[in-house]
Amino acid sequence: MRLASAWTALIFLLIQGASRVCTVKKLGSSPGRFANATLVRLSEFLNAGYKKGVRPVKDWRTSTIVAIDLMVYSILNVDEKNQVLTTYVWYRQSWTDEFLVWNPEDFDEVKQVSIPTTNVWVPDILINEFVDVGKSPDIPYVYVTHDGLVRNYKPIQVVTACTLNIYNFPFDVQKCSLTFQSWLHTIDDINITLMRSPEELREDKSVFMNQGEWELLHILSNYKIFSVDNDDYYAEMKFHVVIRRRPLFYTVNLLLPSIFLMVMDIVGFYLPPDSGERVSFKITLLLGYSVFLIIVSDTLPATAIGTPLIGVYFVVCMALLVISLTETVLIVRLVHKQDLQPPVPHWVKYLVLERAPVLFCIHKKHSLCPTLSSQGTDLEHYKDNNYGTAQCPLHHTCEIGRRLSHHDREGRLIGLGLPPSRDPTPPVMDNILHEVTAIRHFLEKRDRCREVAKEWLQVGYVLDVLLFRVYLVAVVAYSITLGTLWSVWQVA
Repeated sequence: MRLASAWTALIFLLIQGASRVCTVKKLGSSPGRFANATLVRLSEFLNAGYKKGVRPVKDWRTSTIVAIDLMVYSILNVDEKNQVLTTYVWYRQSWTDEFLVWNPEDFDEVKQVSIPTTNVWVPDILINEFVDVGKSPDIPYVYVTHDGLVRNYKPIQVVTACTLNIYNFPFDVQKCSLTFQSWLHTIDDINITLMRSPEELREDKSVFMNQGEWELLHILSNYKIFSVDNDDYYAEMKFHVVIRRRPLFYTVNLLLPSIFLMVMDIVGFYLPPDSGERVSFKITLLLGYSVFLIIVSDTLPATAIGTPLIGVYFVVCMALLVISLTETVLIVRLVHKQDLQPPVPHWVKYLVLERAPVLFCIHKKHSLCPTLSSQGTDLEHYKDNNYGTAQCPLHHTCEIGRRLSHHDREGRLIGLGLPPSRDPTPPVMDNILHEVTAIRHFLEKRDRCREVAKEWLQVGYVLDVLLFRVYLVAVVAYSITLGTLWSVWQVA
């Protein structure tokens, strides 16, 4: 029985080979201008009885292995607001079609031929992240080799959804995924593999246009088998496209102007605190920074789930400018019209004029008001030399002697029966003495006011230096922190 079955199978194979030879000869005997066209004969041979709607395997238990490859050609657009990445890639896939096989010797040693894509079976491998149909050119042909290997190479404009993290803008690195899988067939029907090794795929940048805003770092691949309902399993190949933004444009147009304005704000502290020019200067800087933010607002990426760190940086710089202006207004208010202010409290003198200069190494400004000091010295000199009562120790003795002699003279005149003499001091002298006394009180009051003004000016100077140092430390610490973060992100 077994011998009979073997003979039957052998006879069947001989009959099938003879029919294939007859078919080739019959197809090769096409009349007219295609009589000796090898490619026409081969095309007719491959299309004879071909069923493109059926998976091309003789044994239905055999899985069709599709090898895929991806090369990024260009990064067309990164839409941070809509979280969409648009790329232009070269996509390659190949598989074995067991029904597209021929003997090259029968067709003038033709080992590969291009045939229309619509005439062959094509796997239904799609990209899961597709959100829009790109403007991809239509490639109507595929290459088929004599052993049944079908190669389908085509460029694709891929518009995919991608989770974009803009916190590190403009030093951000984005990682977007392109997941290729069969939409319908399970792993028993279609399996996916890489056409090249993962190492070659990772470092391949041969076709990438490296002149745009984004730089391609590498492409990672990950093969995975998953199940939706724990019954049917599917194969997927995920490509992670890692790109990095080139920050030079944003550094020159966003960061440097902001840094220059902040430096000018720090320089503005060297203007005298008792002059109104500092307030005008600070207000001008604040207005200029506001206009700058309005201009760059369209450049910053915007999302509903986060704000880039550079946006926070601009807001903090604006807040620092406001704090600087507030500090300047307070200091100017403190040192303006000091003579109309009450005396400096003792606790302020102790903390600001005695303890603060020692703790923070602030030099006292003794020459804050040299005019006041010179006028005060002249006042003391005037008091000592003109109307002071302690200018001579013999003044009291002379005054007593003068009064005694005047009393003796009056007594002698009364003893002789004569009227007493009048006071030799005329009324004009009394008026002069009253005026001099009034001038003395006025100068003493003005001297006290100027001493108060001098103390308030010293308080304002110390507070200005102290607040300037605190402001400078805050700006430097903030700048160092941001610079370190951005440097780490740029190197990573």
